[in-house]
Amino acid sequence: MSGIRSVCVVGAGAIGSLFAGHLASVVETKLLVRRKEHAEALNRQGLKVTGKSQLHSRVTAATDPAQLEPVDLIIVATKASAVAAAAKHLSGHFPGTTVMTVQNGLGCEDVIAQHGDWPVISSITFMSGIRHSDVEVEYELDTETWMGPWSKGSADFAVTRAAAELIVSSGLRAKAFEDVRPAQWSKLIFNSVVNSIGAVTNLPHVRDFARTDRPADLGTLVRAMMNEGKAVAAAQGIKLYEDPWEMNVRAVSHGQTGLEDYAHVFSMLSDVRARQLTEIDWLTGAIVREARRVGVPVPIHELLFALVKGIEHGWST
Repeated sequence: MSGIRSVCVVGAGAIGSLFAGHLASVVETKLLVRRKEHAEALNRQGLKVTGKSQLHSRVTAATDPAQLEPVDLIIVATKASAVAAAAKHLSGHFPGTTVMTVQNGLGCEDVIAQHGDWPVISSITFMSGIRHSDVEVEYELDTETWMGPWSKGSADFAVTRAAAELIVSSGLRAKAFEDVRPAQWSKLIFNSVVNSIGAVTNLPHVRDFARTDRPADLGTLVRAMMNEGKAVAAAQGIKLYEDPWEMNVRAVSHGQTGLEDYAHVFSMLSDVRARQLTEIDWLTGAIVREARRVGVPVPIHELLFALVKGIEHGWST
């Protein structure tokens, strides 16, 4: 056993619910949610996981961190845009507890650090699910969560490894890194490209994202944009853990799913279709900011960043 005996998951969307539903099968698990009726439903009915896992877990849910007993690990599983509010809500509670971020993009760890002196683990997850209700989530894609001590923080690798072991013991997949930045940047580049292009084209992740036979093929744009991101990582001395282009090709070739009708709807595409603010600032916007800092040109990223921001702006005009 990892030595972690209790966990609090902040946010009960698809990812938070997957973590909580699985972890509750091996350790005491609490959930911090926004709505009172959500907490009441979880406390009354528990949390059901279907799909690649079949679980019905008992959890303790609350809307106020003061209502929860101390825990050994906090997993902040909100969207990137909600991390500031979540961190502010946690401020003054759970002193010294390790906090694990599990958002897309860059910068959420800095936001957490503004609200408390917690040791921080950076993590990136590839698993996905479908949230069917407040008390049920379907486990869809059973891929790894990559995690490591935040490079600017005080988290210990031994604690990170213990957290990864706990996650694995619960039936999920995880891998601990002493330096998670190569893995983090691999997914950042992948996500920045496919999410922003999907948001602009209204296309889910289909085979077109890997086609490069003709200049007009979408994969030509995808690969060129990924090369920009790789240049930004290289300028910082980061050697990528996986090549984002190969990740893209592998995904649309169904190698991980076995589904011939694979067409994953990106989170940013879901947001655009629902006319909700996206995570563009944390993905494509993060690469644009880092590129300017290190002096690397990224014109495609700048264009896609501006286009998605324009789409968001159009909803209020």
